[in-house]
Amino acid sequence: MTLTSQRKRVCVLGSTGSIGVSTLDVLERHRSRYELVAISGHRQTDRLREQCVRFRPRIAVTADPESASLLQTELRRAGCATEVRHGPQALVDIASDAAVDYVMAAIVGAAGLEPTLAAAAAGKRVLLANKEALVMAGDVFMAAVRRSGALLLPIDSEHNAVFQSLPSCYAGNLGQSGVRRILLTASGGPFRNMDPASLASVTPEQACAHPNWVMGRKISVDSATMMNKGLEAIEAHWLFNAPPSSIEVIVHPQSVIHSLVDYIDGSVLAQLGNPDMRTPIAHALGWPDRIDSGVRSLDLFEIARLDFERPDLERFPCLGLAYRALEAGGSAPAVLNAANEEAVSAFLDHRLRFTRIADVIASTLDGVPRAAITCLEDVMAADGAARRCARQAIGRWGKEIA
Repeated sequence: MTLTSQRKRVCVLGSTGSIGVSTLDVLERHRSRYELVAISGHRQTDRLREQCVRFRPRIAVTADPESASLLQTELRRAGCATEVRHGPQALVDIASDAAVDYVMAAIVGAAGLEPTLAAAAAGKRVLLANKEALVMAGDVFMAAVRRSGALLLPIDSEHNAVFQSLPSCYAGNLGQSGVRRILLTASGGPFRNMDPASLASVTPEQACAHPNWVMGRKISVDSATMMNKGLEAIEAHWLFNAPPSSIEVIVHPQSVIHSLVDYIDGSVLAQLGNPDMRTPIAHALGWPDRIDSGVRSLDLFEIARLDFERPDLERFPCLGLAYRALEAGGSAPAVLNAANEEAVSAFLDHRLRFTRIADVIASTLDGVPRAAITCLEDVMAADGAARRCARQAIGRWGKEIA
């Protein structure tokens, strides 16, 4: 790629997922400000083809040679000049390319870690939707940000809300900024009021039916177990240099308040908005400016009330497991993340009961010794060990479904 445009040039990692699609929606509203130069979409060649024809990016990346060849052939037939590449190194290449200014990191799971880290190391404006980059490799990732001078802006609605509610001059010290606590809001998911005795029999379809948000299947299950909020607590620790004791989770079923910051003078600042990911995406793309997201204004009269509850750790043991990993530090968060990915995948494939997701994670945290994390290789070693241990646990408990 070559430098040819005065517009901000954007790479979207994971353009075919829910965050990626929302990002393209916002970009399309501001074609005079942004140029989409690279996208990736694993094996979703149909959606990638539509996006390439619509936006004409210079490069598209798929998972393997077969999907890349198929997409390239279809694009040639459509008269689209987008170059198709494939594989993990191609993701790293587009994320770190000199012709890219902004990188939307929206690949779900551990697969997004390496290209997101490459974007940070290259000094990009990183729009971070891939929470695993911080959960798995927080110390390594933040060190890369500091070395390169990258600008890291959170896309998760909760962290984006915290970012907006902290002082504009916040420099990584809660106490010096007069902050007492960070309060992360959680909807409680589809099972907030379900009889705990019924949870063992819930289906993937039920777990993915989120009451407020439109999300991918994996993150929908994480919301149903509240592991998503646990991962967000770990992410908040790294993003805002916040000790675990200063990060609290509060259940807020309406998903209107996206998070709050509690100050020592008694003030509590919050960011409110309709539950639509285009809001934090537009905020991060435009920052420090404000740009139109396409999201309708919040109607407080329509909302009428806002409710809050303490999270039930017996109903949602995954939340407690995440805090356990955060407090343990080292490789424990990477182990937690890998075990969760394996357990959720097994649940979605009907190989594991919903209530066994937490059991697999706890067993893996107990079974994999904690180690120091000093480089990406340490992270991947912990990830691999955790996956092997988790698969053994899934093999044991999966027999309940057979």
